Amino acid sequence: MSLRGVAAGIISCSLAIIAPSWGLAQGAMTPVITVNERAITQFELSERRRLLEFFNTAGDLDRIAREQLIEDRLKEQELDRFNRDISEQELQAALQEFAGRGGLSLSEFVNALQQNNIQVRTFVEYVSTGSRWRDFIRARFNREVTVSESDVERALARAGSATTQIEVLLSEIIIPAPPERAARVREVAGQIAQLRTFSEFENAARQVSALPSRENGGRLGWLPIENYPPQLQQVLLDLRPGEVTEPIDISDGVALFQKRGQREAPRPARAPASLEYATYFIPGGQSEAAQRTAADVRNQVDTCDDLYGVAQDQPAEVLQRVTLPPADIPSDVALELARLDAGEVSYNLTRNNGQTLVFLMLCARNSIDTSQANRDAVRSQIRSQRLNALSEALLEDLRASAVIRP
Repeated sequence: MSLRGVAAGIISCSLAIIAPSWGLAQGAMTPVITVNERAITQFELSERRRLLEFFNTAGDLDRIAREQLIEDRLKEQELDRFNRDISEQELQAALQEFAGRGGLSLSEFVNALQQNNIQVRTFVEYVSTGSRWRDFIRARFNREVTVSESDVERALARAGSATTQIEVLLSEIIIPAPPERAARVREVAGQIAQLRTFSEFENAARQVSALPSRENGGRLGWLPIENYPPQLQQVLLDLRPGEVTEPIDISDGVALFQKRGQREAPRPARAPASLEYATYFIPGGQSEAAQRTAADVRNQVDTCDDLYGVAQDQPAEVLQRVTLPPADIPSDVALELARLDAGEVSYNLTRNNGQTLVFLMLCARNSIDTSQANRDAVRSQIRSQRLNALSEALLEDLRASAVIRP
């Protein structure tokens, strides 16, 4: 069933079904795998496979379901050994957060599961084990993971002297969201965020995106991850090919990105500490007259300095030129600047509820100064990497000492 069909069939649903009063299907309850005498049934394998299919997980779903359930049993054993549980309030919050990633309420997400013949229990156990394990790892290893100023300095030095950089291959959708259509746009964006195939996302881009890239399904070329807003970079790196970001609120609209690829490439220049750009405001929004004016301006200018001649004898506020660190640039402007080189322009954005067209020109990217880097973000990233490594090592130890049959 398509997401549009799922959304159309959603009806109100009481959250009481989340309570642990599970009705198990008859049959298929014979253990097929045991992990330290803890059983995994054929029913659980089938249910986990359905859940993975619902998530549009790529790969051998039978193998992934088996490995995930074995890991879950190992985690549950360790969690029980340390009496690590989860309260009803914590579980409810975790379930709501998970459902919210797709732009759905918990009751809507549960209805979608049921329409795909997946028991609610399967989803609840999946989220509960993952949430308990993450909290356990933080509590168990938090004191062991220390990040010194030297660690931060070394990370910054590596970033500043690196000869390669990570580039990502994305597709984009930006949907205009004037106030009277904002609720409907967010609903549509939530449905698009659930897509996992390239063809579905490309079709959605052709139908609803406001950018010229809609003509080729929203496809962008390879771009350095550092070109994107800092708050978006880790989100994009965490995506697997085919996955889509959650809806991103921008001025007068909503943005979504699908990841098509990631690679390491030679670094041509150091990461920017700031971007200098100019905005020239044209009345008329996305009207044909405003678009013609923007095209005329583009033909007149080669650098940001040339815009002063265009704006001569007009009110001072029609032309703005600023230099800002990437984190301080409005998200929609930052996304446009990500694909521009110095001297290039775009006029995809609007302001004033769509009544004013933004002629945007990148003046320069200024090289990074590591003393101005976000040290707290670097420290947090190092801590997260070390906790993840400890989690993986603990799981490997548990698996090595476990008796797993067959």
